[in-house]
Amino acid sequence: MQKPIIAMILFLGLLSVSPVNAENIILRGDSPDQYVVVPGDTLWGIASRFLKDPWRWPEIWGFNREQVKNPHKIYPGDIVILERTPYGGRLRLVEDDVGIKTVKLTPKIRTEQSSTAAISSIPASAIEPFLSQPLVIEKDGLADAPYILGSSEGRVVLSTDNAVYVSRLPKDKGTTWQIFRPGKALKDPDKEGLILGYEATYLGDARANIFADVSTVTITRATEEILKGDRLVPAPATLFNNYAPHAPDFSINGRIISVYGGVTEIGKGDIVTLNKGELDGLEMGHVLAIYRRSQEKSLKGEMVQLPDERTGLIFIFRIFDKISYALVVQSTHSIKILDAVKTP
Repeated sequence: MQKPIIAMILFLGLLSVSPVNAENIILRGDSPDQYVVVPGDTLWGIASRFLKDPWRWPEIWGFNREQVKNPHKIYPGDIVILERTPYGGRLRLVEDDVGIKTVKLTPKIRTEQSSTAAISSIPASAIEPFLSQPLVIEKDGLADAPYILGSSEGRVVLSTDNAVYVSRLPKDKGTTWQIFRPGKALKDPDKEGLILGYEATYLGDARANIFADVSTVTITRATEEILKGDRLVPAPATLFNNYAPHAPDFSINGRIISVYGGVTEIGKGDIVTLNKGELDGLEMGHVLAIYRRSQEKSLKGEMVQLPDERTGLIFIFRIFDKISYALVVQSTHSIKILDAVKTP
């Protein structure tokens, strides 16, 4: 059964469209006349059926800044209809037998199945494990956290269902915990290696069984090998911030400084870390374009900087002061660490 995550694509009511914002929005030449929402759909995927740039759908319906953040839900079984006109088109959401909600598109636009749970805006499974994890900590931020002493069976490598002993586990923080290991320093490549924070590597989940000077804990989930000395952090309630994809209304120039999982070439579905955060104006739901910086040798043997080439899009889903985490939602070429991210 799907989790009830707020969907973000169709506002159930008649809305006016801003002609300025709607300029240069392009409908796909092969967009269907209608589409029935089915379980497993995402809002990004549905928008991709109609728009060349799916993240721009809020502009079509003329959402203001607050409406973009918290639009209404749509559900499996709802029908999205595209009526083509000589001047663009009209989208209609057929809700039920009572009535039809319509939304007009401006003339400047050019053409180039049911459950009780609302569908998600992007693949929820890709980012849910990252929503409640600290990820970025201060130097020595885990130094005072409870830590694993070992197991009763003397195992070196610990995994799911193993019972382990933990030192300094408090009784007043609940029984569900997450396991972390201090990770690498995150440095800003544009500011002479300025350290923006330290990444904590998530290893799994645990449940406390017995609280004592040395507590007994069961590992309920292991994503990587868990070792003696790894740290425990109380597991907060999982919250999904329901923000629709939208471009920043200001210029952002940042870089990808890390990729979760340590891969060398980044693609769709990967989680990346940016050297820009809340202090730079970024917020959850922002969409940024990725650009590759290329150089070639001239006939004289000198390195020449070529124009940046757009290689993908990212959706920002978690923000810290100086760092943010984003999901790669589109990639046309391989993406690498230090590639640029900019306002689309």
